[in-house]
Amino acid sequence: MTSFVHRAAALLRASPVRLALGLVAVFALISVASLTASYTASRTSLDATMRRDLTQDVAGFRAAPSATALAALVAAEARVSDPARIVLSYVTPRGRHYGNGVLAQDQNGYYLTTLDGEGTRIGGEYLALTTTLYGGQLSIARSRAEIDQLWTVFRNIVLLSLLPTLVIALGAGLIMARRSARQVNALGRTLDQLTSGDLAARVQPTAQWSDDFRRIGTRIDRMAAAQEASVDTLRQVSSDVAHDLKTPIQRISVHLDDLSGLPLPDDAAALVDLAQAEVQGVVSVFHALLQIAQIEAGTPKSRFAPVDLAALAATFAELYDPAATEDRRDLRLGMDIAPAMVLGDKDLLGQILANLIENALRHTPAGTPITIGLHQAGGDVILSVADQGPGIPQGERARVLQRLYRLDRSRATPGSGLGLSLVAVIADLHDATLTLSDNAPGLVVSLRMAALKQ
Repeated sequence: MTSFVHRAAALLRASPVRLALGLVAVFALISVASLTASYTASRTSLDATMRRDLTQDVAGFRAAPSATALAALVAAEARVSDPARIVLSYVTPRGRHYGNGVLAQDQNGYYLTTLDGEGTRIGGEYLALTTTLYGGQLSIARSRAEIDQLWTVFRNIVLLSLLPTLVIALGAGLIMARRSARQVNALGRTLDQLTSGDLAARVQPTAQWSDDFRRIGTRIDRMAAAQEASVDTLRQVSSDVAHDLKTPIQRISVHLDDLSGLPLPDDAAALVDLAQAEVQGVVSVFHALLQIAQIEAGTPKSRFAPVDLAALAATFAELYDPAATEDRRDLRLGMDIAPAMVLGDKDLLGQILANLIENALRHTPAGTPITIGLHQAGGDVILSVADQGPGIPQGERARVLQRLYRLDRSRATPGSGLGLSLVAVIADLHDATLTLSDNAPGLVVSLRMAALKQ
């Protein structure tokens, strides 16, 4: 039931469905306004016609030459007239009544109260015209039943014509809107797959698609095909470069090892050691670049599984504690929640912790506390590494996430400038939010991820 409600809510939020509902609402408003105007005009016309008929009726009775003749004429007409349709009443100057009914007037108009001589009450509203004629009072009233029935007629039109039309239009609109929503969802799903690294994803619109969505889908497929071909070419180049450089780098490393085994002067041995360190740096940069490229391709997402960040943080705190102690750093662990389950790649999340801890160890002075924090905010888990070192200026925080970018003060320290870049790529792969903020003093690097429901 809950899933059905969520699907219905999502369908109602879709633009095609809202457009269909809006069009049906506009059609309904126009139809109701048109029917209301027609009903008002018809009611006014019937009322005017009834008033003209009453005037003509009175004019006909005025042709009687005397009160006696008028009374006889009223009596004769009353015998053949239905009081439920027309009421005739003439009260002579002596108070004698002729006609088929007696009229009483109240605040709403003239009403038939009794039948002449029988006392039977008749309900209904009448429109009456009263005049003095030959010293008596002549009253003629016509029933407003036709006007009242007009409302019934228009109500039946609404119920039997407009409402079914609206229901059919709404149903057809929802069907077409749902079809459009499926096409929009297909476009969005394909874009999500492309964004996550699945460059083989395609929209593949069919002939049944609407022209505009089919054109968009075709263009997305062309773009994806071009991007896939470009990435494949880049991967091939990277593979070729890796293959071509692997052997020379290994040979250089072997030659340096052989050279370090020979009796060399101290200055020559130092140069060999420096060369070996530079080769290891080249290998490290090359490995980091290939790892970033692999992560950006999205292939590790297939290995996602539930990961306990609390246990992972405790493991890396224990792992790096000896190195921190040796470098005279105070590595601390502060957690508000345990366990803290998220969906991700355990090795890559561990890589984030390793890079952040190593950066803190590398760029902070001796005696600096380094804290691995973990707490919950709403439905998210926030993993952080905070230090009290020199920190990173606010204007530089976005730039340090770029590849091979290093602060001026860090150029003399070991490193390739790829640590935070790799952290940013892994965070993006996990749909996590990476934030660099001021620790006053120092730096706090926070990773915010959606928590798995227990």
